[in-house]
Amino acid sequence: MQDQNIKEIVIVGGGTAGWMAAAAFSILLRDPTIKIRLVESDEIGTVGVGEATIPHIRYFNQLVGLDEKEYLRRTNATFKLGIEFVNWGQVGDRYFHPFSPYGVNMDGIHFHHFWLRHIQNPDAAPIDDYNIQVLASKLNKFAHPQPNLRGSPLANIEYAYQFDASLYGKYMREVAESRGVERIEGKVVEVRQRPEDGFIESLKLESGETVAGELFIDCTGFRGLLTEQTLKSGYDDWSHYLPVDRAVAQACELAGPLTPFTRSTAHKAGWQWRIPLQNRLGNGHVYCSDYISDDEAYDTLKSGLDGAPISDPRFLRFKTGIRKKPWNKNVVALGLASGFLEPLESTSIHLIQTAIARLMTNFPDKIFNERDIEYYNDRTLAEFEQVRDFIILHYCATQRTDSPLWNHVRTMDLPETLRQRIDIYKENGRLYRHDNELFGEHSWFAVFEGQNIRPKRYHPVINHLADDMLEKRMTEIRRAMQKCLEQFEDHAEYLQKRT
Repeated sequence: MQDQNIKEIVIVGGGTAGWMAAAAFSILLRDPTIKIRLVESDEIGTVGVGEATIPHIRYFNQLVGLDEKEYLRRTNATFKLGIEFVNWGQVGDRYFHPFSPYGVNMDGIHFHHFWLRHIQNPDAAPIDDYNIQVLASKLNKFAHPQPNLRGSPLANIEYAYQFDASLYGKYMREVAESRGVERIEGKVVEVRQRPEDGFIESLKLESGETVAGELFIDCTGFRGLLTEQTLKSGYDDWSHYLPVDRAVAQACELAGPLTPFTRSTAHKAGWQWRIPLQNRLGNGHVYCSDYISDDEAYDTLKSGLDGAPISDPRFLRFKTGIRKKPWNKNVVALGLASGFLEPLESTSIHLIQTAIARLMTNFPDKIFNERDIEYYNDRTLAEFEQVRDFIILHYCATQRTDSPLWNHVRTMDLPETLRQRIDIYKENGRLYRHDNELFGEHSWFAVFEGQNIRPKRYHPVINHLADDMLEKRMTEIRRAMQKCLEQFEDHAEYLQKRT
């Protein structure tokens, strides 16, 4: 029987997506007969402004064998416990979306229901007092989890990183090349397809060299050289839900304490990110061009910088949505080539990571079974839609009326999947996590509560609990959080000791 195993993988485009894929394949595809090559041109830049992540990046780093101390040094990384949102509910509002849940679930019921009952007491403590990561963030402190302390909030501290994405891509390149991945420098000038079925068979480079392959990974960014320009995969435009379509990014000098969190500040026509690295602050203004000019958007960014600019402004254009066929024939699109969701919840690198994992689960042979491809595309779409809905919530759950953008997103039609979640929560505070989706109940609660959406009722089952017993439980949880906080150290000092 003829060998149907894939032997030649060609990754087109470097950057974070391309080199993450190359590094992962070099670990997971252990067959020495498989050739992995990455084609990229030094003349073609990468977006490279995404610097904030979510905790899942730690598992990818472990997969490819990174040492955390070296990683922190090599990428100028800092620790991240969550995101602070400013001006999202109303101008002047502030709240945290932490990585770990609030309090402790009790009697099979999520903690927020107990707090919703408890808050009816005018002397009740705010929700922030029941989350160790929020408390630490407000004090600019950090600590690693201590898994041996079972049952303690210290056992399950979830954290991520804020890092230089371009340095991370270079680090991934070293990892991949050290394990046999071949880098080919060159600009693709022609994509050749098999006449019988349209599958990609080879690339012609500007130098005249031909690079043949059996499985192609498109990491060419928004232009989608293989998936769109060649295979015409199509694009589902979601800008009617998420109308921001441009960004301007600029780094500035460090100023103030080194915060263990990313900050997102809402402006009249968009929002501004602030991401602290060891050597600089990453900043950017994501905005809707229907409501503000590029010059005005940059002026807004500059006025919000904490330190002196140390780079030129960089403007980006994008359209929120997803490729209709992230996997089409023998091409799998990763990163920006597969779709785009604005970086409000730092999901870009995570979506690359899960796409790589999903591809490995459904790794093809030369037959390229169509059912496997359909499954991959269905699950990719479901994941994008779930993240999309969570991001939309930040916009629609606002009370702002001070600008056309906020008036639009506050009153726009919503996906039915999101409308159902909102209606259920507003009625009785219930939240659900479908198919092990990325954002769990505590994340949805953080945004609802942080943006002033409080339900009419809480879960009826907890009414069995006497008031004095509820007060005792809530006091004990709050006391435990404060005790655990003593184990945290100043973020900058902690980081310095580990780099």
